[in-house]
Amino acid sequence: MTSEIVIDVQPKEVSIAILEDKNLVEFQQESNAVSFSVGDIYLGRVHKLMPGLNAAFVDVGYEKDAFLHYLDLGTQFNSLNAYAKQVIANKNKQHQLSKFHLLPEIPKEGTIADILKPGQDILVQIAKEPISTKGPRLTSEISIAGRFLVLMPFSDKISVSTKIKSAEERLRLKQLLQSITPRNFGVIVRTVAEGKRVAELDTELKVLLKRWDEVLARLTKAKAPSLIFEETSRTVVILRDILNASFEHIHVNAPQAFEELKDYVQLIMPEKAGIVKLYKDKLPIFDTFGVTRQIKSSFGKTVSFRSGAYLIIEHTEALHVIDVNSGNRSKSDKGQEANALEVNLHAADEVARQLRLRDMGGIIVVDFIDLQEGENRQKVYDRLREHMQNDRAKHNILPLSKFGLMQITRQRVRPQTYIETMETCPTCFGKGTIQPSLLFTDKLESKIHYLSHKLKVKKCTLRVHPYVAAYIKKGGLVSLETKWRLKYGLGLRVMPVQNLAYLQYQFIDAKGDEIDMKEELEIK
Repeated sequence: MTSEIVIDVQPKEVSIAILEDKNLVEFQQESNAVSFSVGDIYLGRVHKLMPGLNAAFVDVGYEKDAFLHYLDLGTQFNSLNAYAKQVIANKNKQHQLSKFHLLPEIPKEGTIADILKPGQDILVQIAKEPISTKGPRLTSEISIAGRFLVLMPFSDKISVSTKIKSAEERLRLKQLLQSITPRNFGVIVRTVAEGKRVAELDTELKVLLKRWDEVLARLTKAKAPSLIFEETSRTVVILRDILNASFEHIHVNAPQAFEELKDYVQLIMPEKAGIVKLYKDKLPIFDTFGVTRQIKSSFGKTVSFRSGAYLIIEHTEALHVIDVNSGNRSKSDKGQEANALEVNLHAADEVARQLRLRDMGGIIVVDFIDLQEGENRQKVYDRLREHMQNDRAKHNILPLSKFGLMQITRQRVRPQTYIETMETCPTCFGKGTIQPSLLFTDKLESKIHYLSHKLKVKKCTLRVHPYVAAYIKKGGLVSLETKWRLKYGLGLRVMPVQNLAYLQYQFIDAKGDEIDMKEELEIK
């Protein structure tokens, strides 16, 4: 299996698509306006205690207070709190955590009121991004993640990923980290650290310790609520977590992001630095790699997957429900049981893909087609587990019940990815009536006339639906595109864009910015 990452950087958002054998398996969109990401560290202020929930609401600058449960304070909260106060009080003094005397742990069965007071400033980290109407979920067990290691201040534990099965390798890694990790720091060894040399692990540990020093430096100048440490960009975070030898290409369409990614890959995997490539074509990057088409077909309530079979995916407040339907597919000659098994096996493949693609979390219930034989139900269960092995989110899958239902729980740390696949008509805006489509090219020509004679534009790109682009380009030297160029003396290029609706259009200037044609209506 070959994997590649396609990154579309736009002024308002960054979209990241992960392809496995050209099939879209993960898709994330991050708005440039969103400032709360998992891993960010804040100096927050306790706003209100909730003894009944044994939790507190903390102001970290979000419109809704963030939630901090007693169990998320961490056993070393007293040490963290005392150390943070010491750093803030003595701004000009160097504070080495390795020389700090840790305080007694807080009791596991304690109450929030015994530890926190309203108005108190505390150091917290985002554990879950704001979801729906809820604010961020916080933790005071501060951690700084790298590719091979996760640094845990105020701890002396060295933990090794359970996915590393070799007892010898686990022992080697544990002894190695114990010898190089400073006092009062703990480390979690990630799966990708298996087989890595001492120099590589030591280099990353020093980088993580330097980031901790940056946290302390910013803490001395901070006033609650304020951001102390910001996780690296979503693009770099995804690379850090998933990059392995199977990735052959990373395509990105922005020079700045290209340099950032190239430097990061050069740092962590020098031999793979060449896989980062800058996309320079004028055609949208997602159109070139077939991502736009897959997004349109993979999101929405109904998802077709094989020979007429389809899934219906619904979301309620409490859980996600996925219904498997055989549709109008031809029946197998082997009988109902064999036919149902075939549909269910293909459905299991698509369900695993949809969970990753939409980043669905919480409780998921899948209603498979009824199977009479226990052996066949086990095959469906095994098939889904096999395909979920590539899922980085923590999950648990239960076997099919006698009603044909499968229950899945999947870790949720950020909002579910939702893409609206239904399009509102760009010309009637849902009213149901439009101008004759036959006159659409006349409308475009009037816009071009305005650009050329009024705005004095010398060069631009007209982005339209692929069908419209084909019509405008039809005829070569006698096409509408050529006629418009010659008639208006305009360097015009017609570009097909799959993202646009049938009668939707955009004019893009030489700098790549959209020309606002609403000004024409206001002038007239």
